[in-house]
Amino acid sequence: QVQLVESGGGLVQPGGSLRLSCAASRSILSMNAMGWYRQAPGKQRELVAAILGGGSTNYGDSVKGRFTISRDIPKNTVYLEMNSLKPEDTAVYYCNLESTSRNYWGQGTQVTVSS
Repeated sequence: QVQLVESGGGLVQPGGSLRLSCAASRSILSMNAMGWYRQAPGKQRELVAAILGGGSTNYGDSVKGRFTISRDIPKNTVYLEMNSLKPEDTAVYYCNLESTSRNYWGQGTQVTVSS
């Protein structure tokens, strides 16, 4: 069993920045992938960014060039640096860890982009 604890969400003005953190309760060294998804009201959950076991990264089209995913393996933590935020980035952001046997999800953290 793995617990994922997210932090860093909040209210920010358009054009602003936030950094989300996701700390895992065990080593992330052997995981298949770890990443962030988001879900806005009335919409399906979508991939924001993921970092694979070998270190390569994937991004959703709407965040490319604005968001950066990174990891700190000794701290078992993945980060999502979000810049140039837009109102359409408003959503609950969920951390995800994909192991060889199953997916794990965090409880979600709200990000609201509004003036």
